[in-house]
Parts: sequence; C-alpha cells; structure tokens
Amino acid sequence: MSRLHISPAPHIHQKGASVNRVMLDVIIAMIPAALVGVIFFGLKALWIILTCVASAVLAEFIFNLCARKAQTIGDLSAVVTGLLLALNLSTEVKLWQCAVGSVFAIVVVKCFFGGIGKNIVNPAIAARVFMLLTFGSVAAVSKIAPLFDLGFLGNAVPEIAAGATPLASLNAGVEGAANAPTVLQLLVGAHGGAIGETCAIALLLGFVYLVARKVIKWYVPASFVATVFVCYLIFGGFDVTFALQHVLAGGLLLGAIFMATDYVTTPTTNLGRVVFCVGAGLLTFAIRQFASYPEGVSIAILTMNLLTPFIYDWTKKRTLGGVK
Repeated sequence: MSRLHISPAPHIHQKGASVNRVMLDVIIAMIPAALVGVIFFGLKALWIILTCVASAVLAEFIFNLCARKAQTIGDLSAVVTGLLLALNLSTEVKLWQCAVGSVFAIVVVKCFFGGIGKNIVNPAIAARVFMLLTFGSVAAVSKIAPLFDLGFLGNAVPEIAAGATPLASLNAGVEGAANAPTVLQLLVGAHGGAIGETCAIALLLGFVYLVARKVIKWYVPASFVATVFVCYLIFGGFDVTFALQHVLAGGLLLGAIFMATDYVTTPTTNLGRVVFCVGAGLLTFAIRQFASYPEGVSIAILTMNLLTPFIYDWTKKRTLGGVK
C-alpha cells in the first residue's frame, strides 16, 4: 500500500502544472532582466547572480543533508530565490555578502519554517531587508560598466548613469526631478540601481510571459503598480509624466511582478490578492515619500506578507449557513 503524501496549500492547480514547471517559468521570465543587468553593469553583475544562485542551492542541499530530509533542490525554488535576491542587489555588494544573504533566505526564512510552501514571508525579500540592515553596500548605486558600447541607444542613456538612482533624484525636489531620466530612458534602463530593476522593458517581457503561461494573474501586479501611479498622480498635481517616472524608477515593477505574486506568502483569494497589492502600493508610496529611505517596495511587500493570513480570513468565501 502506497503512502499518502500531503502537500502544502493551496491544493488547486491547473492541468499540467507542477512546482518545477512554475519555477522554471519564473526563471525564464527573469532572464531578460538578468541579461540586461549584466550588459549594463558588467561581469560583476554576472558574478553576483551566480554567487547568489549557487549559495542558495548549496545551502538547501546541505540543510536537507544535515536534517536527513529528502533533497528538494530539484524543484528549482532555491534557484528562483537566489536569482531574485541577486536582481535586487547593487553591484557594490561583495560576493561573500551575497552568499550570506542567500544562506539567510534559504535556511532561516525557508527551511527553518518547514521548506517550500510553509515560509510566512518571501525569502528573497526577507534576505534583502536583512542585508540592507546588515551591509550598507546593498543600498549603494550600481555603476554603469557596459560590456560593449551603448552609443547606439543615443539619448536613451541618461547622464545620471554614474550618479544617484532615478528614484533618489525624483525625491530630491524640483531640481532633482528635472535631472531625472525621462520615461524613455527609464524604459531602456541604462542608469544606476539594482541589477534587475532598471530596465522596465525587460521586466514587462517577463510579465507578459508569466501571464501567457498562466503562472500569475495580470491584475495582481497591475493593482500594485496602479495604486502607486494614482498616489503619485494625485501627489504630483495630476502630472502623468511625473507619476510614470515614479512607477518605472526603483524596484516597483520587479517587486510587483516577481514578489507580490508569490503563491505562498500572498492571499489565495482573488479579492485578497488585490487587497494585498493595494496595501503594498500605499505603503510603498508612504515610505518613498515620507520616510528617510528612498525605496519602499521590499519593506511594503514584507509587511503585507505578515498580514496575509488576516487578509485571507477577511476575503475568503463563507460556507452557506456557516459561522461568519
């Protein structure tokens, strides 16, 4: 008689879907952003990506070995965590710090809570915040070091590339906003920032792929981005360009597409997902605008991760005649 294996919730899935298939789709969706990051920021970005991925996989392998658990590195979730963490880092981060962050994400945030499907917060986000509090270099600006001449991009490459991030410039008042990259420049992404957050076009390609593969719902990232857009539209005196600059700058698209859509740490109800993203959008705007830290996406998503059980309980369907 075969054993009955109980897997973590949610138990509803589409035909042909599996953990491996979903994780592979996410990896494929992140490849454009990773490639652009390596092209714009040079081989150092590639070494950071390889270090984060290798450290995450190795950490999970060693933990399972020490805990005498079945090996789970084949489900590719550790690869996704390492790659996502790398895309959220600056090229000024040292490789040993990348390894520490990846081990923290896998061992402390994921494995200590029971493994895939049981962590209460997104491992990559938690690791980035941990590194932000521990290593100041995480918040540093990645410097442009292209692998080849970017002259063919013409005016799409902003002069700000070697200076502050576009988001920092936008938050520096009227003079700073005047020197910030244009919407076209932000779409191309040849400016300072984290490795995977600068090129909006590459991130949108990943979004389209995930929606086409039915890995994510289109309205989940859209509600996150729309909330931030509306907030800045109102705050900026209904200046559409100003609102678009704030949407495309920083890690909003990266967080909305790849982190706010996590199956485990976000609500499983449709309404719950929207509530989660609207809340994350409001927190992102509040942190960016009124806190000392110029970026708030990671902290906003991490906060909403902790509120997920309450959001799910509030938005779940009630049994007819059941207790409310």
